[in-house]
Amino acid sequence: MILLTGCIENNKNPNPVDSVIASMSDSLPKMTLPEDANLEDEKWAGIDLDEKAPVLPLYPDEQAKKFLLPQGYKIEPILTEPQIEQPGAISFDGNGRMYVLELRTYMLTADSDGTLEPNSRISRWEDLDDDGIYETGTIFVDDLIFPRFVLPYGKDCILSMESDADNVYKYTDTDGDGKADKKELFTTKYGRSGNVEHQQAFMYYGMDNWLYSTVNAFRVKETPNGVIREETGYNRAQWGVTHDDDGKLWFQGGASGVPSHFQFPVHYGNFEVENELAEGFEIPYGSPIKIADLQEGMKRVRQPDGSSNRVTGSAGNDIYRGDRLPTSLYGQYFYGEPVARIVRQINPVVTEGLTTLHNVYQPEQSEFLRSTDPLFRPVDMTTAPDGTMYITDMYHGIIQEGQWAQKGTYLRTKIEQYQLDKVIGLGRIWRITHESKERDTNKPRMFDEKPNELIKYLEHPNGWWRDKAQQLIVLSRDQTTVPELKKVALSHKNPLARIHALWCLEGLGALQIDVLKKLFNDSNPKIRIQAIRASETLYKSGNKSLAGNYLKLMEDTDVNVALQAILTVQLLEIPNYKQQLTTVINTNKANGIQVVGTQVLNKEKAGNRSNENSNLYTSAEVETIKKGKVIFNELCVQCHGNDGTGTPLGNGTVMAPPLSGAIRVQEHPEYIIKTILHGLEGPLDGKTYPAGIMVGNKEQTDDWIASIASYIRTNLSNNASPVNEKYVADVRKKTNAKKGTYTYPELINSVPTSLALNPNWKVTASHTAPNRIGGTASPKSAFNFEGWTTGENQKEGMWFQVELPTSTLLTSLKFNSQPISRGWWEDAPPPLQTYARTYEIAVSNDGENWKILDSGNGTHEDYYLDFEPISITHLKLKLTSSIKEENEIPWHIRQLKLYSLKPNHQPSK
Repeated sequence: MILLTGCIENNKNPNPVDSVIASMSDSLPKMTLPEDANLEDEKWAGIDLDEKAPVLPLYPDEQAKKFLLPQGYKIEPILTEPQIEQPGAISFDGNGRMYVLELRTYMLTADSDGTLEPNSRISRWEDLDDDGIYETGTIFVDDLIFPRFVLPYGKDCILSMESDADNVYKYTDTDGDGKADKKELFTTKYGRSGNVEHQQAFMYYGMDNWLYSTVNAFRVKETPNGVIREETGYNRAQWGVTHDDDGKLWFQGGASGVPSHFQFPVHYGNFEVENELAEGFEIPYGSPIKIADLQEGMKRVRQPDGSSNRVTGSAGNDIYRGDRLPTSLYGQYFYGEPVARIVRQINPVVTEGLTTLHNVYQPEQSEFLRSTDPLFRPVDMTTAPDGTMYITDMYHGIIQEGQWAQKGTYLRTKIEQYQLDKVIGLGRIWRITHESKERDTNKPRMFDEKPNELIKYLEHPNGWWRDKAQQLIVLSRDQTTVPELKKVALSHKNPLARIHALWCLEGLGALQIDVLKKLFNDSNPKIRIQAIRASETLYKSGNKSLAGNYLKLMEDTDVNVALQAILTVQLLEIPNYKQQLTTVINTNKANGIQVVGTQVLNKEKAGNRSNENSNLYTSAEVETIKKGKVIFNELCVQCHGNDGTGTPLGNGTVMAPPLSGAIRVQEHPEYIIKTILHGLEGPLDGKTYPAGIMVGNKEQTDDWIASIASYIRTNLSNNASPVNEKYVADVRKKTNAKKGTYTYPELINSVPTSLALNPNWKVTASHTAPNRIGGTASPKSAFNFEGWTTGENQKEGMWFQVELPTSTLLTSLKFNSQPISRGWWEDAPPPLQTYARTYEIAVSNDGENWKILDSGNGTHEDYYLDFEPISITHLKLKLTSSIKEENEIPWHIRQLKLYSLKPNHQPSK
């Protein structure tokens, strides 16, 4: 066995803390503003640029003195450097061994050099001498590229995956030496590439036996026939998933600084609920850290203590379900705010089926856990087997990936001022206890017990024991447990044991209709809710007799039961459920019933909507837009908001520039493609936003870029054409030498601009019909909303021409050919498409010598052509064949736009 042992002492040689201190410069840096910094900008106004002593790391026992906790609580280190480095999360297996996700390459320099080097690991630790310190460890999996999660999954086995990868692997120790020697593919199509802070994380085993993660809008489940997958709602989370006693998943946002999804189980989709956060929830109350190292700049700084005046980043979460802290903590939600150096205790208050989150310590203007040590970085909270709570502390100088800390930014200035980039390679795991109870010293030994023996743990007062016992029973697939599980589910005195036994039966494929129908009528509403939820598996497998039970349960006297039935009927699309739901809405005036019920009846109000009308787009474009919708909801909504109007921060401000209805987004597609590829920073049209910087995504595929760009341009109140993969590839090639992110002036000057219709333009056509309201027809109408049309069937030789008074550098053109509706009724025939069936587009600089830019067959109503800049005076569009069909199909051009490069255009560098 590979052992990494040792005590936590200050005189270990070499000590990582000593090494970090030795790396810091004795000469204090003289700070200066970047050349383009504006002292009147609120980001910089009031910034302290005096010489500062570096922020020095403390030994664990010294750091412990810097914590501020409520009376009676105690915090102690149980595993620190040099045994571990830069921990990002922990989890426990059935024998209570602690796995540590060591992100050893995170922010080793301010430029995030080496992030994707294969130097990270997953280690496993034990407390063999029973003193509460995890002193004995092994390197379970080594040489990993920034691993995304660690999920213990049976005996001596974990699930994990690496960054910029698509596969989840099962790692198993088959010979008992504490090191995984077997690697098997578990599932694929699970990941993505890009910034490490934007990729999926925290694969999590839910009470419903499905595996969830942040970012991904789907869940997976291992069955005897392989791993299956189902779509879910968008969790909009980055780093943290947990669940409560009801099995509801709670997801933790990242940049938003607040929980991201918690109202209902995520597989039911997304619902808009107002006032989810109590007034003042977004105000943190950290200790006076002084250094003001906030990405958004001085506008986010609370003066004079230098702490954050609004939550700005969050990581890790836990519903505390242990038994060795005060009972007032049970069921409370905890999460870390590593920028503010706090751990928050949140009280979820459920009223008429809807949850509102309250900061428990807001009246005292405090938090559950605070620290005056600037290096405290709480990134994960965990209910431990011993009944206490563990805090994973990366103990790191920088807690923001390098793309947000580039040279010249406010944050980079602060990093260099305090030498925060030198504090690397450390990390601590802390245990929080309370004077009222000792930690539980009974160690789990579930791997040494048979599945039938694990059933007794389903009533354990510590939720960790219940969860782990359920997981191992399900993974065992041992059918001999079924009779006892059925007995527990139906009649045990402990409701929590009954719930876990029910889900064990579901996971084993042994849940039966007779059990469910008894539980549907149970006196405990929580049991009725779980029975409805668990029964969905049977309904999906063909047991449609449950439909009547669901419809009846929609009328349950308990609001939460009725609400659960509504969620289930809409998920399963129970026949005729809308009629019953309408009745329920009219009779049950509970807020939750009204909010959810009305959104179910009018589904387009729930969550984001995607413009996927097959009459507007080709099948390939529809798929591209659908893919972009998923990406937007997984990654973009935290800053840009669900509807693209920007995430509101109060006082009329939003976190990032609105995308909804934005002309810059809908004009030339190069704008949004370049923004997504290379990023954008600084003021936009003179206005600054708290997000500060939109990071680039050059590492993403052309298809990925095209998908998100297409979704944004065709949705969020935008009405522009989608873009395709080839066009993205062309823009990527054209801007391949671009270094860093764009500023708005630089970007806007690099994008072709549309030419306004000039009275001196001569616009002619071979055929012109009156416009759609009977007014005077003119070919110039092609440049406005009315549009131009031939008014008669398309014929070979029909033409449309624009003559410019002077030679103009043209680089692209686009227009729309609006379909003609043939009826508004349900069975009306599809609209007549008026795009050119075959065409030729040519340009000339003298009206005599022509160059063909494009020719071919029309495919749909939106046409866009991009080409190398060319000086022209004439543009001609011509039909090259006639239509011979019964229906009259004219040729139509609407909102024609010609694009030219700005005089001050400079190629991207």
